[in-house]
Amino acid sequence: MTSVSGGATELDRAPYAVPPGERGAIRIADRVVAKIASQAAREAVGRLPEGAARPYADVVVRPQAGDGTPVDAARVRVHLELDYPCDIGSRCRAVRRHVVERVGALVGMEVPEVAVHVERLHPARGQGAAGRTR
Repeated sequence: MTSVSGGATELDRAPYAVPPGERGAIRIADRVVAKIASQAAREAVGRLPEGAARPYADVVVRPQAGDGTPVDAARVRVHLELDYPCDIGSRCRAVRRHVVERVGALVGMEVPEVAVHVERLHPARGQGAAGRTR
């Protein structure tokens, strides 16, 4: 073992020779966050209406300058289809809440904004396909 100035050996210094702030960072691609958000939306919606498209998400990840340390924040837009009649507001709240929880837990990002776009409503089973739904 070679000695470094001050009597410390190389083993004493490694692997913490570089301070934490200078070691680098992990950058998670927007498409990865979008896939996680899409999966979370599918989990929150549950059973999809027959013929409905799977929920998908658009994500923009931007660093936010707060206390000087860069923290990534994801702004998410989820597109989904629901069966109708249902409580659309509570379903959208459930999707928002689940997306925030899952993205935060799996990626470690803050999600300050989740916009839920309901693109289509499908008549629930038992409603006549030929009849009108008000």
